[in-house]
Formats: sequence, structure tokens, C-alpha cells
Amino acid sequence: MAVGDVTMPQMHAVKGVKIGSAEAYVRYQNRRDLVIFEFSEGTNAAGVFTQNAFCAAPVHISKAHLKVGNPRYLVINTGNANAGTGKTGMANAEATCAKLAELAGVQAADVLPFSTGVIGEQLPIERLLNGLQPALDSLCENAWVDAAAGIMTTDTTPKGASEQFELDGIVYTMTGISKGAGMIRPNMATMLSYVATDAPISRMLVQKLLKDAVNVSFNRITIDGDTSTNDSCIFAATGQAGGIEITSQDDVRYAAVAAVLTRVMKRLAQLIVRDGEGATKFITVAVEGGGNTQECCDVAYSIAHSPLVKTALFASDPNWGRILAAIGYAGVPELNVENIQVWLGDVQICKDGGAAEDYTEEAGAAEMQKTEISIRVDLGRGSAKDTVYTCDLSYDYVKINADYRS
Repeated sequence: MAVGDVTMPQMHAVKGVKIGSAEAYVRYQNRRDLVIFEFSEGTNAAGVFTQNAFCAAPVHISKAHLKVGNPRYLVINTGNANAGTGKTGMANAEATCAKLAELAGVQAADVLPFSTGVIGEQLPIERLLNGLQPALDSLCENAWVDAAAGIMTTDTTPKGASEQFELDGIVYTMTGISKGAGMIRPNMATMLSYVATDAPISRMLVQKLLKDAVNVSFNRITIDGDTSTNDSCIFAATGQAGGIEITSQDDVRYAAVAAVLTRVMKRLAQLIVRDGEGATKFITVAVEGGGNTQECCDVAYSIAHSPLVKTALFASDPNWGRILAAIGYAGVPELNVENIQVWLGDVQICKDGGAAEDYTEEAGAAEMQKTEISIRVDLGRGSAKDTVYTCDLSYDYVKINADYRS
């Protein structure tokens, strides 16, 4: 059960984007597990991918195809990651691109493949290829919700975000979906996410916008500290709503687009945390007073990754010494603990490196019992700050991952 508000909003159609899906029986029965995106000609696209050295075959191919030019099609299967599959896995990913290209009348390099699911098993390639035509036949502009459901694995709910905004009298749309619930500690993006706008943006700026938005959204979440082999995030700008192309960061429209993209991606990223495997609580870890952003992130992730902190949060146990320990081993150089302040919500638990004089166990327990919890740390050594989002670690996380392949 996801934590808090995970309601799917109205998913506005993006001009120049069509989506289709099909039941290919890659792993699941009687559910969509194959999704295709079609982009109009002239769409500019960018991607960021996992930094896991064991990255999946489709990641290798998508990165290579993006270097050649802009994609016309994305093809995504769930249930099988096609990772750890060697030369056969690469051949299967290439065959998927070639077959879709043949059916759609484009070049194989115009197709980006994506997979998610179990690692180390070969794709049931014939079933996947047979599902391509039905997915193409279902292409339409208003299928974002179907796509969000079609890319799920252990997710309990589809994840989407959508906004409309006006620039120079033209109404544009930004819509996106994501999936992910476990093996989440993106080191560039998230498990899978696809965001598109019909605003006109140059290819160079599409990549810049994506990178900046990812760094404050998908690169600021963790469920279990594990970076997936398949993490991929694509941002596409079709330009089909009209207007003059944005080609410079000095263009006043650039900042407006960046703000919308950041909001959409933050929402998608936080939805992943809210739907973390077995999660019962959504936790915000905010670190301020750092000498630089990196050490703020190091401390935030140290707290967010700690299994002792996460299990205490699950049990509503205000064992705040675990938070102090995580701060201490985060690797911040020459950290003066006497300058550190820590709060659980509005309750200060640590003052100047020791227990706050007015802190009570009852007040700490009351904060820990909430389904949405904030941990705030002031390092007292500068003006830098950053925020990471995570969830608790429950019995169900272990059950889900112990039985994942069965």
C-alpha cells in the first residue's frame, strides 16, 4: 500500500506523442506488459542512464542510438530486465529494435529499447516481437495512464504527473510517467521514467534541462540503496504546440520550462518512494549548514540508507542515536559534532551534539508514528543544503524481495 496521496492526476495529451500497449506475456498474464511511444518527426530527445557497470543490454543500445540522433519510437517491456544476459541479450534487444523499425517504417537506430524486471533471464523474444504490432495498432494520444500501468513490476500503483503552462500566449503540456518500487538508489535517474512536452526546445537544451531536473529529483531518492542495472530516464520535446524554438538558457521561457520539468520529475520521483516495496512511511531527510552540497547529500543518504534508521522509523521507535551514528560515518571531513543540531519534525532531538534539554521520548515517539516524517540536520559549517527522500524498511520489503522471482 502506497503512502499518502498517490492519486493519478488528469494526464494531458502531449501533441506529437502517441502511446500504445499490448499483452505480450513477457512474464505476466492478462495485463499490459509492452508499451510503445511514438514521437513526431523533429522531436528532440535526451536520456540519462544507470551508472551500474552491469547495465542491461537495452541501456547499451539506447545510449548508442541516442548518439546517432533523435528517436522516433520507444519500446518498453516489463517482467524481464534483459540484464546479465550476455551476447544473446544484446541480440534480443537489437532484434526488438529491428522488428519495430520494420513495422513502423523507420531505421533501427530510431528505436530506443527499455526493459525492467528480473535480472539474469533471457527475454522470451518471440512473445515480445509478436506483441509489437498489437501495441502499434493501439497507438493514440490519450494512453498515458495505460502506459503507466504497462511498465509496472512490483509497483502497487501507476505513477504519473502532468501540467499545462502558458508561454507567449501558447498553452503547452508536460506529462510523464515513472515506475519503480525496489532496487532504487538512482545514480542518474530512476528505474524507468518518460516525460514529454510539446514545447519547442533545442536538442542541446533538452539534455541540459533533463540533467538538471534529474539531479534534484530522481537523484535524490532511495528505497534500499541498490542502483538498478536498467535505470533510464527520457525527456522529449516535440515542438508540436508551436512557437519559436528555445535555443538559449538566456531565453526567459527556459526558466519557466525548467521549473515545470522539475516539478513533474520531483512528483514522479517522490511517487516511487511513496510506493516503495513494503513502505509504510514517507521520509524527508533535509540537511543544511553544510560546507558544500556534496557533504549535505552524503549525510542525507547516510541517514536514508541506514537499515537501523529505517527499521526504527518502521517501528516508530525514536532511537535517535542511530541518526547521529549515520551522520558520523557519512565521511564529512573534520566534522565538529558539537555544532550539529537534529530535529524530528518540529521536535529538536539533538542540540550542539548532545540530547536537547527539553527533548522527551514521548515527543519523539509522536513524530515517529506519523506516516510522513521529516528529519532535519544542521551541520553548522556553511550555507549549503540538500534534500533526499526515502521510506522505512518493513517486514514486507523482505517478503517481496525473497519471493520476487516466484
